[in-house]
Amino acid sequence: MRRTTTSLALAATALLLAGCGSQSGTDGGSAGKASPPASSAPGTGGCAPLVQLKAADNGRTVCVTKGGEVRVTLDGTKSRPWKPVAASGTVLKGINAGFVIQPGQATAAYQAVAEGTGKLTSSRPLCAEPTAPGEVSCKGIQEWTVTVNVK
Repeated sequence: MRRTTTSLALAATALLLAGCGSQSGTDGGSAGKASPPASSAPGTGGCAPLVQLKAADNGRTVCVTKGGEVRVTLDGTKSRPWKPVAASGTVLKGINAGFVIQPGQATAAYQAVAEGTGKLTSSRPLCAEPTAPGEVSCKGIQEWTVTVNVK
């Protein structure tokens, strides 16, 4: 009897552990969220009504339903601030994103107003500017771009 109980406990533990590592649609450790893969309404082609983007989503392509929202929060610092997020194209219209709470942070919100493709972009310095003579700094720029498909 003891062997059966132990076997059942090991099997249950294995099933629980297998379920913990099988999340899809994540960005490899970021706390941010992008377009959920299959939680959209039927007939929307896998697009989500709300897409939330973070700095770790750089380079991604996401899909939002027409009438849906895209929200962006890029956490920066006072010494390495993000520039305001810019939208290209006519598929996204800026809406109130709320308040920027932390210095260097960039927040933005957009409503998907037309079908098509647009891009969201921002950038920030790779290194903090020197604060004293003789300090070294770099002039590199960290680019952030996400392609947004609206369907």
